[in-house]
Amino acid sequence: MTGAPPLGWNSWDCFGTTVTEDEVMANAEVMARRLLPFGWDTVVVDIQWYDPTARSHGYNDDAPLLLDAFGIHQPAPNRFPSSNDGSGFTSLAARVHDLGLRFGLHIMRGIPKIAVEQALQVKGTEYTARDIADTSSTCPWNPDNYGLNHDHPGAQAYYDSQVATFASWGVDFIKADDMLAPYHDREIAAYAEAIRRSGRDIALSLSPGTGLDVAHLDHLRENAVMWRISDDLWDRWEDVVEQFGRLARWAPLQQPGGWADADMLPLGRIGIRAERGEPRDSRLTPDEQRTLMSLWVLGRSPLMMGGHLPETDEATFALLTNPHVLRILSHSTDNAEIYSDGDARLWRARDAETGATWIGAFWLGESATTLSLPTLDGVPQAPSAVDVWTGEQTSLDTLEIPAHGVRLLRLDPPSAR
Repeated sequence: MTGAPPLGWNSWDCFGTTVTEDEVMANAEVMARRLLPFGWDTVVVDIQWYDPTARSHGYNDDAPLLLDAFGIHQPAPNRFPSSNDGSGFTSLAARVHDLGLRFGLHIMRGIPKIAVEQALQVKGTEYTARDIADTSSTCPWNPDNYGLNHDHPGAQAYYDSQVATFASWGVDFIKADDMLAPYHDREIAAYAEAIRRSGRDIALSLSPGTGLDVAHLDHLRENAVMWRISDDLWDRWEDVVEQFGRLARWAPLQQPGGWADADMLPLGRIGIRAERGEPRDSRLTPDEQRTLMSLWVLGRSPLMMGGHLPETDEATFALLTNPHVLRILSHSTDNAEIYSDGDARLWRARDAETGATWIGAFWLGESATTLSLPTLDGVPQAPSAVDVWTGEQTSLDTLEIPAHGVRLLRLDPPSAR
């Protein structure tokens, strides 16, 4: 897919801190079979893969994190048995690669407190973890790490050794967390430098994004492939609504190689052993799910599926694999919200190759409505349009939109009609 942001699967929404090797492979196999032909190619193991005592619904204080002699995280063999020989994720990454997919993992900012307490050596240096830790810098929601003191040369050396280890395993994607709220500019730059020094093409994704300001755009583009623009998004309508304003700010700034990320898609079967809620199918209604997908592609956000793919229903696969919808993600330009009034939102984007215009007419109200698009500024003159979700022709004069719903339309240029 030309110029598209990353598309993939992440274990967080369904398994929280507890995903296992078998579960990763089960999702990878379905992705390769069902989603890879549509551009979905990245499988990400989220947080706490190094904690053998990980549990659903939260984090463990003083967890016995598995580290090597240099304070670098190692997979928990009770959950990832192929790591039992000390080879880390090498075997799992190779199995994912054999399916034609990319392998990713999650990591927290900084260095484990255990490494600091034990004064573990920083690989390739005379320093220890105690020398390089900034013990005043901690994550407010995860107890595992201290930040790094980047006035000390050993801080960069630690990130270099950590990323070099991940690269040796075959990691293609790193989701680095606790980077953006507050904005840790030196940590971000140091991590990006470690990736460059590793010699491997690794995409860097930054989280969590709460309150992220567009003033950081140049620094983000210089150092990362994608960055979150919100806290965790779950299967709640109010979470989806809050992304309209955020994506309206960031969408005009999207470009290949640097993508504002509206967070994962809480679709299908989620909450199996997750942070929030019990096992369930997504609580978003079908119209709300279509709204979410339409907004994400018009805003050119990365797409990371959060549901358990082996238990995903066909309706959800249809959402994820509509080629006409995914074309907006990969081929659109001039993406912007052009109208906002009460519960009505109107988005526009243009097809860079065909000259067609895409219009997303969203209605956030509690009851269905009818809009007349020709009366709204920014909508090209056209007698009709194609509904991208259904393929049907529809009138722009009396456009019916369900509650919490969307009509995603393609208006072809006159020469194509």
